[in-house]
Amino acid sequence: MFPVRIAGKYGYIDKSGTIKIKPKFERAFDFYDGIAKVKLNKHIGYINASGNLVVEAKYKRGTRFSEGLAAVRDPEGKWMFVDKKGVVTFKLDCSFANEMHDGMARFQKLGKLGFVDATGKVVIQPNFSSAYDFHEGIARVKKGTKWGYIDKKGVLVIQPKFNMAWDFHEGMANFRKGDERTGKWGYINKSGEIVIPAQFDKAFPFSEGRALVRKGGFNDGKFGFIDNTGAVVVPIKFDGAYHFNNGLACVSQGKGALARWGFIDKTGKLVIARQFTKSADFHNGLALVRVGDFSTGVKGYINTSGKFIFKE
Repeated sequence: MFPVRIAGKYGYIDKSGTIKIKPKFERAFDFYDGIAKVKLNKHIGYINASGNLVVEAKYKRGTRFSEGLAAVRDPEGKWMFVDKKGVVTFKLDCSFANEMHDGMARFQKLGKLGFVDATGKVVIQPNFSSAYDFHEGIARVKKGTKWGYIDKKGVLVIQPKFNMAWDFHEGMANFRKGDERTGKWGYINKSGEIVIPAQFDKAFPFSEGRALVRKGGFNDGKFGFIDNTGAVVVPIKFDGAYHFNNGLACVSQGKGALARWGFIDKTGKLVIARQFTKSADFHNGLALVRVGDFSTGVKGYINTSGKFIFKE
């Protein structure tokens, strides 16, 4: 289901555009793991697909559900993990906690980051100044000024040697060689070997066998897509682009207020005409878009055929 705003309140529709959960929430978020985070009476709670609260709305902050758990913070500032019935499975002494990824959750304590498992055991002590979630069994961490990767025991499996590096997706991770302004981006495999040389001015994670890349600067660069060999499979010609999801990627021509977004397939063919002033990835078959400006335009969900199924 998908969150929608009607008369100042949030509810949910299904893929056909039919209202399934009546608007009654102050905020509503996407469903993950069969559960959605909502805001009610200025507090965070969680609902099931019937719209019933399964975790009481009594928390000040909360992550999405992942792997059966969500991290929440109570009004006293204490963090804990709850299951889908709202039962506290364990408490955690920290200043911030994230949701589970690959059986591990990242948390921060005294400005340092570590990892806890689903039982509440701190598996990797908070020793890192920067660290991100586990993906495909490893997590990126910063040691000194360089980025590398650790396994679930906290052992470095790819030595810190990159100026910047991102999470692994589909067996590869994008990395930067050089500084943020003039450096180039490429891709490594899980052995830390460079499989696509650093040649792009920006590179993004793989999704559905394609990776978004940019050549040129932040303001004047163009976007296209490569495959996992590094071959350009969609020409680098777009002023803006998103990742592939549900077989489609959102792309734009024009900058700023003149930008118009449409959707291409994996061959680069435009299958939904450029007409949207705001757009986003498809998620479970729908994408949230806007036609026209913020004050007078129309915002709503389209399906993969480009047809509006719901307008706010």
